[in-house]
Amino acid sequence: MVSNNSKKLKLINRSGVKWLAGLIVLLILAMKPEEQEPSLFIIGDSTVKNGKGDGSNGQWGWGSVLPAYFDTTQLKIENHALGGTSTRTYLTKGLWQGVIDRIKKGDYLIMQFGHNDGGPLDDTARARGTLKGVGPESKEIFNPITKEQELVYTYGWYITKFVDEAKAKGATVIICSPIPRNQWRDHRIIRSVDSYAQWAEEVAKREQVQFINLNNLIADDYDRVGEVVVQRYFPSDHTHTNLQGAKKNAEIIVEALKLLPIELKKYLTKK
Repeated sequence: MVSNNSKKLKLINRSGVKWLAGLIVLLILAMKPEEQEPSLFIIGDSTVKNGKGDGSNGQWGWGSVLPAYFDTTQLKIENHALGGTSTRTYLTKGLWQGVIDRIKKGDYLIMQFGHNDGGPLDDTARARGTLKGVGPESKEIFNPITKEQELVYTYGWYITKFVDEAKAKGATVIICSPIPRNQWRDHRIIRSVDSYAQWAEEVAKREQVQFINLNNLIADDYDRVGEVVVQRYFPSDHTHTNLQGAKKNAEIIVEALKLLPIELKKYLTKK
């Protein structure tokens, strides 16, 4: 016959095991968010992601080929760039909200805008332009597409908003100046010296985030290989690259990432 003391001991042991199991489960659940793999979010225009990002129209953005240079079993990469967007329309169309809602502590955000920001503020076709510069200036316009009044800010104001909100979520931010177009003067690529490339750098310095002078780095490479070779990267127009051109741009970004003092580079593959 089992004594009452033995029964009590068994009950205590069973309770202890259940308590310990429950504690382990709670610890696992508590640790889970910290153990989630980091993500790299990419935002920008068609030079970052063209169309659906599958090259179906013969045009590729560098963001679509960038994952090939990373260990995607350790780092999740999401390319949320969209062709035709400026910094302004990336915000007003709700695209940025869809990204910032997903960003978490430990993630990375890399952005490249500028090709579409120079358009008109209130044309009937796209109404996507922004004010020049990086200051707080704004202008109220009637948007003929949304049929509403809209307060339009500077290019730098929109970039700063993206940066500040991503930093507030605990993400590491990298700003890229826009890639150069296939436009030459005296056998050298025309660079964005005093406009969007400069403004992108000014925001990066002011907000103390990482910066890749993509405009200069790619222009240096184009100057080195020459007009005939570069023309092969741009079969359709002077802005959008084919797969070969997108790979070239991605390789240049990867080499620049290796020099930045951030942990993102540890996810790069050796190839």
